[in-house]
Amino acid sequence: MHRMGDGRESNQQSVSSKTQHMFGVDHQRRQKAPLDARDHDSGWSEFCLRVMSLTLVYSTGAAALLYALFRWVMPAVVQYHGGLAVFWHEAIMGRVLDTLTQSTQPQRLLGAVQKNSTRGNPRSVVQSIDDYCRHQEWAMNVGDEKGCILDSTVSEVNPTYVLELGTYCGYSAVRIASLLGPHAKLYTLEFNKDHAAVARQVIAWAGLEDRVQLVEGSSSEWIPKIKEEFGVKTFDLVFLDHWKEAYLPDTKLMEESGLLRKGTVLLADNVIYPGAPQYLEYIRSSPRYKSQFYQSHLEYTKAADGMEKSVFLG
Repeated sequence: MHRMGDGRESNQQSVSSKTQHMFGVDHQRRQKAPLDARDHDSGWSEFCLRVMSLTLVYSTGAAALLYALFRWVMPAVVQYHGGLAVFWHEAIMGRVLDTLTQSTQPQRLLGAVQKNSTRGNPRSVVQSIDDYCRHQEWAMNVGDEKGCILDSTVSEVNPTYVLELGTYCGYSAVRIASLLGPHAKLYTLEFNKDHAAVARQVIAWAGLEDRVQLVEGSSSEWIPKIKEEFGVKTFDLVFLDHWKEAYLPDTKLMEESGLLRKGTVLLADNVIYPGAPQYLEYIRSSPRYKSQFYQSHLEYTKAADGMEKSVFLG
């Protein structure tokens, strides 16, 4: 009996031990499972945070790099090449700014004039455009460097009647008109009606609307009828700054229309870039003109350019 009792007790202890062991393992598993899940969640969260942080860092770095590329690097790179400068500033940056601001370059130039210049002060209008074009956005004005050649020519000729071919936003019109005498007049032709609308506002802001007659339309259309329309016999000074391909045919048209007198001065911009080779060949080889070249740079860049000053000899 004692042995039988020992066997049952031993057997019961064995069962109890196995049961406790089984339940103990399950209990431990049940205790550990939530802790393992929490550790897993914590690790995943930390991983996600690291990925987000790296993404933010790389995105910020890429944005900063892109900004530097657009703002400083490319403008510096294209400074010495006229073709690249025009392509970068007009075809790329111009379209980017048009999209971002939902406006056009002429409208932005007008905004700069109204914000940064003194109304009725032509020189402050010119200065505000130059500052904007040098530091904010390149534009195809004659610019400050070649503008000094234009100023010098106007002062030298002291014209009564001036013809400008290509107004754009009115920059050169303001430079010319501000140097005219009280009874002198500038006639400026602009093909693009949107440009003409802005130019009128810029000229008015400078206080020069009484000295400037802005005419909308093509030069080939208007040159033959200027005499009849405005009663002008001849011009003392002609500034060519429109389509370069039109320099030569428009010059011949002015000759045929009798708008040039002996001593009339023609000043042509951008004869190197974009260039007007046919005009230069004609004007320099013709016995009817005496020409002089003024070396300079494409507006607001270091790219080679220049102006051709030609005196009509009759």
